Amino acid sequence: QVQLVESGGGLVQPGGSLRLSCVVSGLSLDYYGIGWYRQAPGKEREGVSCITGSDGSTYYTDSVKGRFTISKDNAKNTVYLQMSSLKFEDSAVYYCAAQPFFYCSSYGLPGGLDYWGKGTLVTVSS
Repeated sequence: QVQLVESGGGLVQPGGSLRLSCVVSGLSLDYYGIGWYRQAPGKEREGVSCITGSDGSTYYTDSVKGRFTISKDNAKNTVYLQMSSLKFEDSAVYYCAAQPFFYCSSYGLPGGLDYWGKGTLVTVSS
């Protein structure tokens, strides 16, 4: 049974940093691509970043390039999203999602992947 559990969200001031974690079980990060999505109140879900299982290729949506970094630790079954220089508009529920053999490319994230976590709330506020 595939499970994804996000953590690390919270309240942070503009310009601050947070590191989100996505702990996975029932799958191998060698073969599954992982995506981070976010959804703010009243807005559509947005693909933020992803990482490929096989070669670690990554993608970032334009609004987070240079501020967010995705990484993974296969031994710990964990994918991270390091978020820096946070802005008000980064406030959202952040979800990680997984799909076998999903290749993360410059074309970005699809509307959805096969498996989802329940999300972690990030609030950027002064």
